[in-house]
Amino acid sequence: MPNPQDVRGVASRRSVLAGAVAALGWSAIEQAEARAQERVGRAAPIGARDRIKITKLETLLVRPRWLFLKVHTDAGIIGLGEPIVEGRALTVATAVKEIEPYLLGKDPRRVVHHWQAIYRHAFYRGGPVLTSALSGIDQALWDIKGKALGVPVYELLGGPTRDRIRVYAHAGTPEAIRRGRERGFTAFKTNPAKHRPARYVETPAEVHYAAERFAELRKAAGDDVDIAIDFHGAISPATAKLLIKALEPYQPMFVEEPCQAQNHDVMAEIARGTHLPIATGERVFTKWGFREVLEKRAATILQPDLCHAGGITEVRLIAGMAEAYYAAIAPHNPLGPISLAAGIQIAASIPNFLCQEQVSLGAGYLKTPFTLRQGYLDLPTGPGLGVELDEHALADKIGHDWRNRESYDADDRSVVDW
Repeated sequence: MPNPQDVRGVASRRSVLAGAVAALGWSAIEQAEARAQERVGRAAPIGARDRIKITKLETLLVRPRWLFLKVHTDAGIIGLGEPIVEGRALTVATAVKEIEPYLLGKDPRRVVHHWQAIYRHAFYRGGPVLTSALSGIDQALWDIKGKALGVPVYELLGGPTRDRIRVYAHAGTPEAIRRGRERGFTAFKTNPAKHRPARYVETPAEVHYAAERFAELRKAAGDDVDIAIDFHGAISPATAKLLIKALEPYQPMFVEEPCQAQNHDVMAEIARGTHLPIATGERVFTKWGFREVLEKRAATILQPDLCHAGGITEVRLIAGMAEAYYAAIAPHNPLGPISLAAGIQIAASIPNFLCQEQVSLGAGYLKTPFTLRQGYLDLPTGPGLGVELDEHALADKIGHDWRNRESYDADDRSVVDW
């Protein structure tokens, strides 16, 4: 039985509340509730019950070859994303514009619902253009949700699994390795050295040359530094096997795309023939594409690109699938600082993270660029993706017409991969 005094207390409080409603009106009560919500989550500018709607999607071509997205809302919060296919920026911008009518007027916080609608309501699903457009939008919606709640995205994904994020730089010469080490990097990635585009069947001289140049990088870096090598899918399976054997003594961190990226069966065969980790993923889209890689054991390091594979929503699922196969995640990112910020949120929230690729820490693009400390970036603490664009610095970087390289065989001028 309840205590009579408790009952009288509840009744008394109800009477006071009723009197307050009668005296002040419902609008005053709503204002009081809003203030109470503010006290509960002072860092959250948008209350859980407050309405927020998407008002506009804006894309910006940004040099050197990037496409930035701003998703505007009626609450003044702007979400940032990078929807891009390298060399197809205008095509992806058009795809974003075609998606815009679905999002206008909708609550941006229903991130996964919008992912499903954008992906599944397209009769022709997936592919690099549509999935990249969706990826950038997904990043921006997570950014809005985090900003609305006043927390980093990784807090919405279960909280941080680590205190700092390891990153690697690109370096093709011993001098570049030494400069990178001076800056603080402890991990690098390079390409196979070659005199010309690779042929389907290579000469021993070319294989030796590539191995010798990698040995020079290893000597400059030392054995306490990681150096990955990216074949870029431009090496034939037969030559890839020879080149990997020649590289094994120098222990690359991983061999990326040892053959054409869509050829998962051959990649699995290559993986079984070496103790070096095989990596792939920049040209694989969604959980369905990565399922095949994992099932065929084609790679033990997955490299989903946050701008191509389906955004934060999808890469989090891909990381979970990879964990079940004891595979690691090394997010691909040869793009801009928004892409890097999204990758860092994933890296901070998954247990099987390896290393994050980057080409720009945001100087000249972000108000507060990322800071490298002994090979790592500090865990971001700002809400959403944790970055803000420096509009003033961006002013002279708007617009580009970057195109993919055109490569031809030096002897017969036939088309070759680059």
